[in-house]
Order: sequence, then structure tokens, then C-alpha cells
Amino acid sequence: HLVGLTPAGLERVFLCDSGSVSVEVAMKMACQYQVARGGEGRSRFASFRHGYHGDTIGAMSVSDPENGMHRLFTGLLGDQLHLPAPPPAAEGPFDPVQLARTEALLDANSDWLAGVIVEPVVQGAGGMRFYHGEYLAGLKALCEKYDLLLIADEIATGFGRTGRLFACEWAGISPDIMCVGKALTGGTMTLAATLATAEVADTICGADPGVFMHGPTFMANPLACAAANASIDLLVSGDWRTRVARIENALKSELAPARDLPGVRDVRVLGAIGVVEMEQPVDMAAATARLLELGVWLRPFGRLIYAMPPFVIDEIELARVAGAMLELARLP
Repeated sequence: HLVGLTPAGLERVFLCDSGSVSVEVAMKMACQYQVARGGEGRSRFASFRHGYHGDTIGAMSVSDPENGMHRLFTGLLGDQLHLPAPPPAAEGPFDPVQLARTEALLDANSDWLAGVIVEPVVQGAGGMRFYHGEYLAGLKALCEKYDLLLIADEIATGFGRTGRLFACEWAGISPDIMCVGKALTGGTMTLAATLATAEVADTICGADPGVFMHGPTFMANPLACAAANASIDLLVSGDWRTRVARIENALKSELAPARDLPGVRDVRVLGAIGVVEMEQPVDMAAATARLLELGVWLRPFGRLIYAMPPFVIDEIELARVAGAMLELARLP
């Protein structure tokens, strides 16, 4: 299933327990790959400001160091290279010059880096920021230039969420390693996967100790795998492209009035993701109380009011969700 659905070249699958664990696995794969090739010192990673990759130690270390989610654990985390965030797509057409600073930092630090980890096209919990696919394509080229593995964290963006089956398709690229989770089981059970190219897998297994050094107890447990197979079957047989396009069009229409509200900084929609960004942080207590009154459950955070609806949502339900987002944007 996964090899047939994901971008070309991702031929080996390592099933694991959760999205955060899939990121840990990807990082360990990249490090073991570099060691197998004689690059023992290449054990750190480049990641992006406003990025978010999970709540375990390695995943926290490559997430944004200043967005407040992991600041309590700063002393616990390893040093990584945090690159400037990709410029938002809303700021205008892609300009290759936008990659110049990223290239300079990779050029100066590549000797100690194992790879680059990135959320393709949509930075999720670190800000719900959308950026150009061309930037991602350029980043892939830079990874090839500096002999770095590109890890695509598709945990939030995979399985149609952005309007493409996987967000890497917006850039027309295949990463060296990809993490998937969340929608893999339709949210019913915890399961994730880390996919890699044959070259990555064979290099790891062709050197001492001859295997990839990770073995979680619940890896590939049969209940979760059965749920994943059923969820994927429903996705691919259910005309997900039409469903996501319908959600995208409805969110664009329903959320458009928010652009004229005082205190709203931006409104953006991509696939089945709708975001209203405020100038000031959302009052979480007031927002939660109002949402419950409206019979809608959302989870605003920081300055963001957002929704990532299930693909089976109908027009009336979607209008109710969007209406609740507008209500929150109007709160004092």
C-alpha cells in the first residue's frame, strides 16, 4: 500500500508506533546511513524555524526552538541547525534568491549534518504557514549538492490533506526518507511509518552491525495495520480529490469575510486546511466556551484559528465549522 502511494523511490517501509517515533526513526536512519558511509561526525540536522516535528526528544530538537512548545526542555535537547523559515507563499511568487541564505548555512555546516528535515509546503503546529513548492524543490537540490538526506515529515500533510496525495508532489520531488502517521489509520489507532529509498536502506544494512538499530515493541502491531489498510482503502476508493477540492472551495468562500474583520492578519486555505490568523493571541478560555455553545470543537493556538476537517464532512457541517471560526475571529 504505502510504497504504491508515496513518491517514487521510497521502496522500504519501517512501521513504528506514532508520528513522533517515526521522526526519531528517520533521524536515526540518517545518522546510521552517514556512519555506514564513513561520515561518523555527521550526526546533527538542519530544520526550519516555525517547524514542528513532535514531542519526543529528537523531534523536539528539530522543532522551532523559540515558539514556546518545548522551551522547558532546552537543556535536554541536542544542538541542531535551525534555518530561516521558507517565505510564505502569500508574500508573492517564488524567487530563487529566497534559497540563498539556506544554501549559505548548509554550505558552512554540511560537514556535521546528516540531513535536513522539513514539513513539505505546509508548516503545521509551528504556525500553519504555507510556502511555495518551488522552495522545496530547491531544497532537495541543495541536499543533493551537499550530500545530505532530505527527510519529509508528511505526518500532518499526507494522504490528501493539501490537495495532493502527499505534499511533496507540489514540488515534484521524492525525499530520501518520509514520515507518515495521523491519517494513516484515520485516527483510529496509533501507527506511523518511516519510508526510505533502497539506497538508504541498503547502505545501512550493508555495514556493521548489518541492521537498522531500532526495535519498538508495538511496531507493526496487527490491529493498527488492519486499521491502516482499511483507512487507505477507503481513501483511495472514495474520490478524495473531489472531496478535498469541495472542502477547499467551501473554506475559501466561507472564511473570506474574515479578511475584513478588525484584528485579522491573514486568511489562508490549502486543500482541507483553513486558517484565520489573528494579530493577537486567541483567548483560549473564551474561545473554548464559545465553541462549545456553537456545538463545534476546534483547537485554536497562539494567534491561529484553524480547521482540518475530515474528508467526509458535509456542506452543512462545514458551514457550521467555518461559521464558528468567524465567531471566534469576532471575539474581543
